[in-house]
Amino acid sequence: MQAPVQTTGSIIDEFRWRGLIHVTEGGEELLTPGLEELLAREKVTAYIGFDPSADSLHIGNLLGIMTLMRMQRYGHRPIAIAGGGTGLIGDPGGKSQERPLLTREELQENLRGIGAQLERFLDFGARDNPALLVNNADWLERMSAIDFMRDVGKHFSINYMLAKESVQSRMEDGISYTEFSYMLLQAYDFMTLYDRYGCALQMGGSDQWGNITAGVDLIRRARGAHAHALVTPLVTTASGAKFGKTEAGAVWLDAGKTSPFQFYQFWLNSADADAVQMLRYYTLLTSDEIDEIGESVASSPERREAQRRLAAEVTRMTHGESGLRNALAATDVLFGGDVSGLSADELLDVFQDVPSTYLPRERFEGEGVRLQDLVALSELASSRGEARRLIEGGGVTLNSQRVSDPRRAVRLENAVDGRVIVLRRGARQYRLVGIQG
Repeated sequence: MQAPVQTTGSIIDEFRWRGLIHVTEGGEELLTPGLEELLAREKVTAYIGFDPSADSLHIGNLLGIMTLMRMQRYGHRPIAIAGGGTGLIGDPGGKSQERPLLTREELQENLRGIGAQLERFLDFGARDNPALLVNNADWLERMSAIDFMRDVGKHFSINYMLAKESVQSRMEDGISYTEFSYMLLQAYDFMTLYDRYGCALQMGGSDQWGNITAGVDLIRRARGAHAHALVTPLVTTASGAKFGKTEAGAVWLDAGKTSPFQFYQFWLNSADADAVQMLRYYTLLTSDEIDEIGESVASSPERREAQRRLAAEVTRMTHGESGLRNALAATDVLFGGDVSGLSADELLDVFQDVPSTYLPRERFEGEGVRLQDLVALSELASSRGEARRLIEGGGVTLNSQRVSDPRRAVRLENAVDGRVIVLRRGARQYRLVGIQG
């Protein structure tokens, strides 16, 4: 998807009101001198690198993706690097220990998945400023060790490299030469993109400032030219936790890893203190729109308007209108909605935390299972007698349909996709019955 091009205002002003420029404790914005003036007078090519250690990006990558997306909307050209070369090394920044190295085959598979996901956010066919996806393995793997030391290494002193925070943070536990060299590889990436595409700006998270400015320095020393850096904040919640980390692990952009329903629920469950800022970071809503939502949050927090709008906007961008519709339908089921529009897999996703009972397929063949027996077996009622009374009183639904006959036979044709039956007692007490075999 591609939003309309922004034709007024400054991209730096946009970044500022959204809080997208990292500010140090001393109040300094982390962007290089002259960048604001450069962006105001001409269109710039800018890049961000993405880690290919998995076959999907996750919401920790989403701020970088949105940053490139905003650059493109203002007429600048975005480049995304899928680090097939540096991915064989591993960035030490933010890591407490060296991570396992991937094989080239694993990296290639991961790069294919990442490229498909970036196409949902960036316009690779734009007439004037098409986005570009490149793999740094294309130049890093062709460079010999001698060439690297002569053309890159000679421009950096050991003292310069030791002063970088990404290296200092690992000195106590130890850092391999492999990861120590990472900043020089990233600096060479920046210079290569400068040479090939006139790329004059690298962006990333604030933990990348040292690596990015190494590239700025390399271009100045080796090319006698000015390049620039800008870094965004590392996003945390109001509680101080790193954003995007859940008890279940990463929240992926791949629907096969994190379903649209789970994705939507993640954003919907944002804390009141975080939701309005997340709208600034992760949506294309305007300042006026977000201010209006903020006023609604202040006056009627129980409506959770910021969370609902945030979840809808980000799910639509990531999974499209159909993904959002499915997520909304699945969410509606949690509040007593009709299950008939969902598949068995979607129901299992929605009700993954609901107690489940599994019965063999043979039990549902022939005469099937009496509903009162099924209610008791699923422990929705404590006994067959209580199950009978509940059903006769209209307190039980079978796949969202209220049933009053406790002797009603439940057969395979009553199961969604022949696999799942949803029982509900009252408004929100669910049980899932899975059919095995």
